[in-house]
Amino acid sequence: MDLFEFADSQQQPKPSTAERYAELCRIVRHNNELYYAQAQPEISDAEYDKLYREIEELEAAHPEFITPDSPTQRVGNDLSEGFRKVTHPAPMQSIDDIFEHKPEQGETDAELVDFYTRLVSQLGQESPRVTIEPKIDGCAVTLLYRQGRLAYAATRGDGHTGDDITENVRTIRSVPFTLPLGAPELLEVRGEIYMPSADFDRLNAERDADGLPAFANPRNATAGTIKLLDAEEVARRPLRFLAHGLGVYQGPELHTTEDFTRLLDSMGIPRNRPIIYADSLQETREAVQRINVLRQDLGYGTDGAVIKLDAFDLRDSLGSTARAPRWAAAFKYLPEQKETRLLNISIQVGRTGVLTPVAELEPVQLSGTTVSRATLHNQDEIERKDIRIGDTVLMEKSGEIIPAVVHVVKDKRPADAVPYSLYDAVGGVCPSCGAPIAQEDGQVAWRCTNFTCPAQAAMRTTYFCRREALDIENLGGTVAEALVNRALISSPLDLFSLSVEQLGALNLGTDEEPRRFGEKNAAKALAALDKARSLPLERWLTAFGIPTIGNVTARTTAKYHKDLVSLATGDFLHLLVRLEEGVEAFNALNPKARSNKGQNKDELLVQQSALKNDLTAAAAAFTARGYVALEEDGANKLKFTNPIGSVSTRKLLAYFQSAAGQAVLRTLATLELNPTSEGYVENMAQQAEGPLSGLTFVLTGALSRPRPEFEKQIAAAGGKATGSVTKNTNYLVAGEGGGSKRDKAAKLGIPIIGEADLLTLLEGGTL
Repeated sequence: MDLFEFADSQQQPKPSTAERYAELCRIVRHNNELYYAQAQPEISDAEYDKLYREIEELEAAHPEFITPDSPTQRVGNDLSEGFRKVTHPAPMQSIDDIFEHKPEQGETDAELVDFYTRLVSQLGQESPRVTIEPKIDGCAVTLLYRQGRLAYAATRGDGHTGDDITENVRTIRSVPFTLPLGAPELLEVRGEIYMPSADFDRLNAERDADGLPAFANPRNATAGTIKLLDAEEVARRPLRFLAHGLGVYQGPELHTTEDFTRLLDSMGIPRNRPIIYADSLQETREAVQRINVLRQDLGYGTDGAVIKLDAFDLRDSLGSTARAPRWAAAFKYLPEQKETRLLNISIQVGRTGVLTPVAELEPVQLSGTTVSRATLHNQDEIERKDIRIGDTVLMEKSGEIIPAVVHVVKDKRPADAVPYSLYDAVGGVCPSCGAPIAQEDGQVAWRCTNFTCPAQAAMRTTYFCRREALDIENLGGTVAEALVNRALISSPLDLFSLSVEQLGALNLGTDEEPRRFGEKNAAKALAALDKARSLPLERWLTAFGIPTIGNVTARTTAKYHKDLVSLATGDFLHLLVRLEEGVEAFNALNPKARSNKGQNKDELLVQQSALKNDLTAAAAAFTARGYVALEEDGANKLKFTNPIGSVSTRKLLAYFQSAAGQAVLRTLATLELNPTSEGYVENMAQQAEGPLSGLTFVLTGALSRPRPEFEKQIAAAGGKATGSVTKNTNYLVAGEGGGSKRDKAAKLGIPIIGEADLLTLLEGGTL
C-alpha cells in the first residue's frame, strides 16, 4: 500500500493535493529530525528521496505551496544541546540531488543530462568543464584555520549556525591541528566525517557481542559519535575526514578545482578522491559511471557522484538558491540489490556469550563481490523483518561493504516456511557448550550462561589482552583460539598459569602443518602477564568485558573503590540502586501528581518524610564522603544523580553476583591478585584548596567544551560542580540556552555567569 493511501478507501475520502503536500512536508521534516539531529532514521535513503522528490513535483505544479519553511527551502538541521554554537562565516548549504532511473523509466541518467544542459544554457557555453567525484555518505563539517591553526570545527547545523565539535574532531588523526609554513591567513575547508566500512563492521560486531543494538549504517554511527560529549569515547571510534569544498578564504587566489586540491595537498589536509575532469556532456556521463565502479573499492560509504563546475568564477556567476548552489548536483545511484535464497540461519557465540544469528545465503554477486553470509543481529530484527529459512530475500551492501537483508520477498515464500525462533533453533542451549541460554531483562540478546564456554573463551581472551585492557603482547585472536582449541585455557585468567614451555610449544597451525608459537614470543607474553598483575583496577575492569563497562566507566567506577574486592563485595553499588528506586518511589508519592489525585495529602507527605529519612540514613556514610547527594528538586520532589550510571551500576552488580563473576573473584584470590584503583578518592567532600574553595557551581547550556572538562577545573580549584540548582548553589555557569536551570537560578537569585567569568574566578579574580 502507498504510504499515503488509507486502509479503507471507501470509508476515507482521498486527501486533496494541498493535504497530501502538507502531509509529505510533515513526514519529511520528521525524518530530517531523526536523520540529522538524532542519527536514527526510520526509513531508507531511497524512501526519503522518493518523498522529497514528490514534494518537488507538487511544488513545481503548485508554486503557491512553497513557504520559507518548506523542506526544499531549508537544509537539514543537526543542532544539538550541550555544544557551543558557531555562526558560519558563509552559509553552509546542501546539494540538490538528481537521480538515476530504472531502465524501464527511460534514460537512466536523464536528470544528469538535464542538469548539464541547464549549465550550458545558463552560462552560454557549449561545453563547460565540470568535475566528478564520489559523494561520501558521511556527516558534513567545516574546519576553519586562522594563521595556520585550527580555530574550530563545526557541524552544518541549520546552514547558518552549527555545533562546535572541535574537541571531538581533534581525536581524528587525519585532521591537522596546525598547517605548514605558507598557510593562508584564513582557510575554511568543508568536507565529510565518515567511518570506514570495515571498521564499522567491527564496531557492530562488538555491539552484537555486548548485546547492544547495532548501528543501521556507517553514517548513523558517525553522526552519533561526533555528537558525543565525551571526547575520550569519540577517540575510540574509527572516524576519518575528507575535504571536498572551500568556504571563506584569504590567501593566494584560487581559480579552479586543481588550484584548490593543490592547496589541500600542500597543507596536508586529506581530500576526496578520485576527481575526474570532463569537458562535455558525454564525458560527464561516462565519468559518473566510472565513479560508480571506482567507489566500490574506496572502503567507505558512498551513494552517488557529485558534479561541480570547475571554474570558481563561473560558480560565482550562477550563485545559489536558499538551500543549494546552482553550479553543483549530486547524482544518486540506484542501490545495487539482488535477490537470493536464505538457506539456513547459523548461530555465533560472542565474547560476552551473546548468540548472534547469521544468514547463510545462496551465493550472489553484489557490488563486485560474492555474498554468502550476512548478520541478522538478533531475534527482534528477524521478527521485525519476518525472516524465515527458505525465504527469498532482497540483499544490498551497506556502504558497498557490509551485506544486509533489506526485506523478504513474500510472494516467493515457500508454503512450509515457519517463523524463526532462535531459542527453539538451538533447543534453549548454547550451540558451543550446551549450557542454558537466557535473556536479561530489557535485552533483546540471548546469552550463554556458562562463563567457561569455549566459544566465549577465545574472544574473551582476545579482549582481555587488548592494549586498552591488560596489553598482553603477542596474545591476539589466533593465539587465543589455539590456546582454547588445544585445551590449554578455558578462560582468560588461565593465562597466568601457563609456563614458557607450554606457551612456546603451542601449535598455531594444523596437525599436518604445525607452526610453533616459540619460546621468545612466549617469554614476551609471560612478561606482559607479569606486568599486568600491577595494572590498576580500571584496566582490569575494562579487561573483564562486562557489557557497557568501557574505559571511561571503568575509570569512574574506580574513583569510588580502592580495590576490586571492595567493589565486588561493598555496599556502594547496592546503595546506588536503592537510592534510584527510592527517589523514584518518593516522587511517585508527590501529592500534586495526577496518579495521587483524591488521596489524602497528609498521608502522602508522611510517607514521603519516612522514605526520605530512610534514604538519607542509608546514604549517610557515602554522603559524608561526597560520593552521593540527595537534592531537592522542587516541592516534594527529590533528585539523585548516579555517578556511575544506572545501566552500568546494574551491569556491575549482575556480573559480580553471577556464577561467572564469582568464579573470577575466586581465581584472582588464588592468584593473589586484588587490583587497586589508581584514581581512588577516599573523600570527595574534602575539596582541594584553591580560589573556588567552598563554592558550588552548576553548568548549563551550550558551552565551548564538554562539561566534564569544566567540572575537573572547578574541582582542582577547590570548588564543587553539581547537577541541580538549589539554594546552596553559588553560581550558574550558563552557555547558550540553559532553559529550566537558568529560570530556577533567576528565581532563587543565584548569579548567572558565563565562561569568561568562570575563568576569572578560576584565576583567583573577583566578579
